[in-house]
Amino acid sequence: MGYNTILTQVDGKVATITLNRPQVLNALNDELMDELGAALLGFDADDNVGCIIITGSEKAFAAGADVAKMAKYSLQEVYRHDYISRNWEQIRKVRKPVIAAVAGYALGGGCELAMMCDMIMAADNAKFGQPEVKLGIIPGAGGTQRLPRAVGKAKAMDLALTGRMMDAQEAESAGLVARIFPAADLLKEVSAIAKNIADMPLLTAMMVKESINAAYETTLSEGIRFERRLFHACFGTNDQKEGMAAFVEKRPAKFTNS
Repeated sequence: MGYNTILTQVDGKVATITLNRPQVLNALNDELMDELGAALLGFDADDNVGCIIITGSEKAFAAGADVAKMAKYSLQEVYRHDYISRNWEQIRKVRKPVIAAVAGYALGGGCELAMMCDMIMAADNAKFGQPEVKLGIIPGAGGTQRLPRAVGKAKAMDLALTGRMMDAQEAESAGLVARIFPAADLLKEVSAIAKNIADMPLLTAMMVKESINAAYETTLSEGIRFERRLFHACFGTNDQKEGMAAFVEKRPAKFTNS
């Protein structure tokens, strides 16, 4: 389908969604988030897709929410229309692995969107931050919750209370970013990683994602119990039989996602 604010592409088993509002550094408005949610759920339902990438431009992943639009909202409007929850949360329904490929600015809502993904791969020019305090608001799409889980309380407080930006190197050392690549190579490198993930047995990859995410919502003992049950469930899949047989027989596995 056609979109106004995003571009989509499928290469083999990897789907790439590019945020496409360059005139405003990919500021996130309702139309973009509606379209992003629709594309994500569409690729999640596509049996031919095994991994999804969300990216922006070399200058900006997303510089934040659309402040020009947001400045006009009233308490009644944001509460009645369930601002953010209504459409930003669609990404949480996606069961396949989602990678944020971040170059340039990922600020405010842009940083929060990246953190909603399963991992962040950054260009060496990436800048992350939660500058909402400078606008008289707090992060509203999970910034005060996901950021401390990723980088710890002290650094999250530092970023959210000062509104400063941190570069890719600091973000990687703090645990927010998985890997850093030269900006010119970012999408090529992330696509290769996504292809590698997409070539894994899909049911198992989905279980990995579900189990790791559960670590943030449960106690350790309950998380271990959840992991163990999914581990046991793997033995009911054809891909477990094929993967182990291929290992024993010293040959490449041929997974069928079943």
